[in-house]
Amino acid sequence: KSLLSGKKISNPYSIIFFKKISSKNNKLLNVSIVTKRKIGNAVKRNKIKRRLRNIMNDALKNLSINLNYSYLFIAKKSLLEEKYEKIKETLFIELNKIK
Repeated sequence: KSLLSGKKISNPYSIIFFKKISSKNNKLLNVSIVTKRKIGNAVKRNKIKRRLRNIMNDALKNLSINLNYSYLFIAKKSLLEEKYEKIKETLFIELNKIK
């Protein structure tokens, strides 16, 4: 809940909340993914989580992500319907804005 009081970036696929948390280990990436039940059944929600997890793994390898922040992704329904590459490109741009 403390992440919700932090900064936020919104895009067509998700809302990203991020905030520095003092008790966090700065060598580990802390990411939480939330999918609402409104989006669909468990299979659809798990597909969204898998997509976001894969994108974050790629981002960790290819981008300089600030490990001082904790991140919270709230998924939108459009994440399920759009192509993976387009989602990845958009989220990479958004994650680059966070410094």
